[in-house]
Amino acid sequence: MIELRHLPRDAANEVITRWHRHHKPVRSHYWATGAWVDDELLGVVIVGRPVARALCNGKTAEVVRLACRGGDSNVGSRLLGSAYRAARAMGFTRLVSYTRQDEPGTVYRAAGWHPCARVKGRAHAGGNRPGRWLPGLYEPSTEIVDRIRWEIGPDAGLRMVNGEE
Repeated sequence: MIELRHLPRDAANEVITRWHRHHKPVRSHYWATGAWVDDELLGVVIVGRPVARALCNGKTAEVVRLACRGGDSNVGSRLLGSAYRAARAMGFTRLVSYTRQDEPGTVYRAAGWHPCARVKGRAHAGGNRPGRWLPGLYEPSTEIVDRIRWEIGPDAGLRMVNGEE
């Protein structure tokens, strides 16, 4: 039986450091949830403010990290489902997340999410990033790759066409 519990940010970030394939820990978040089976942590989801400014409307939250070790094939979809229920309880009407275009998004489909947009990969060179004023010292947290935006909720965007959905 999967048990879901709140997880402090630092504990969630430790899991991300160990298990996530291509992202680093988060700097801020709204909340994090861990999934346990028999007192063994098998996954974590971290929800925060949307990274894209266009989505920062006060009613949209973003799953910024999802990492599962395995052991139970339902852990990822259970974490996504719990993130959506918590978001709705807090007044959010849309929850978004991204996968790399080469990832199937199986756990998102299992949790009732829909692929809504293709997002072109680009470097995050804007703002006050260390790379702008300390060349050579900034290391990107992930490679530049196209992504799929997944959404759930009453304000979720239209589903993609062309063979998706």
